[in-house]
Amino acid sequence: MPSKRSKLTASLYAMMSISFWGVSFVSTKAVLGKLDPYSLLVIRFGIGALFLLLIVLMQRFRLLVSIKYVPHLMVLGILGVFVHQVLQATALLTIDASSAGWLISFSPIFTVILSILFLHEKMSIMKAIGMVLAITGVLIVTTSRSGQSFHITMNIGFLLMILSTLNWAIYSVLLKSLKIPYPPIVVTFYMCLLGLILTTPFIIRNKGWESLSLLNQSEWAHLLFLGVFVSGIAYWYWAKALEVLEASKVSMFLYLEPIATLIAAVLLLNEKVFLISVTGGIIIIIGVIIVNGQLVPMLFRVLKKKRP
Repeated sequence: MPSKRSKLTASLYAMMSISFWGVSFVSTKAVLGKLDPYSLLVIRFGIGALFLLLIVLMQRFRLLVSIKYVPHLMVLGILGVFVHQVLQATALLTIDASSAGWLISFSPIFTVILSILFLHEKMSIMKAIGMVLAITGVLIVTTSRSGQSFHITMNIGFLLMILSTLNWAIYSVLLKSLKIPYPPIVVTFYMCLLGLILTTPFIIRNKGWESLSLLNQSEWAHLLFLGVFVSGIAYWYWAKALEVLEASKVSMFLYLEPIATLIAAVLLLNEKVFLISVTGGIIIIIGVIIVNGQLVPMLFRVLKKKRP
């Protein structure tokens, strides 16, 4: 049984991971002005793979994996790293970072749908209510960018971002069903390495290295942050949190990601935040909490404690 201190430490690890992932939208948005999405991803994967390799060696994990699990790693790497990151980086060319942060909260909805279809999980009334709320929140965020009126402003960026959440749900269901028997840090290293291999031909075709000289110190800092903290430390700390806490409890921290994105977008990119967008984001978070069956038990515990 983990001690309270170890649980607290694990919770801090999870919060730091979510904070890094939330800020990643802002860092990506800041660099896309100089680099195309593929060049950005090559540099990010390169830095991340090198950092993860150092961690694996320092932790003395074995890098050799059975040939049996190579196809599993390739599928997960293509979906969870290459396709997912390309969709998000391309989406951020046309949408702001805070909207991207809100939309990523929609991913658990797709996960529930896929789990019902492929993992034979049951749909409850509360899950259905939560899904309707989340969908309503997404519509509010994607159709009210002006902050003044509710009208359709859907563009390719929003569609790509929603596709990335669907892709992440597919990846999550596959990761759960494949059950690769290796430490998460080793699996993450190989996925990041595969992302680097798959994107390198694009930077060669686009001559993306020519744009690297245009980056200033601030933009290089964003790239280092994406490589080391987002692709490296965040996944590492997430794995450390899962070693102590139950997966369902760790997943609750995902709902803090849009808040981290919003704060970072306001502080670093000076993006404007409108009340209706924040309202839509809050509705998304409430919806996904209900879908995961956490809101009602949480309220029940609170009311029970208040009884004399």
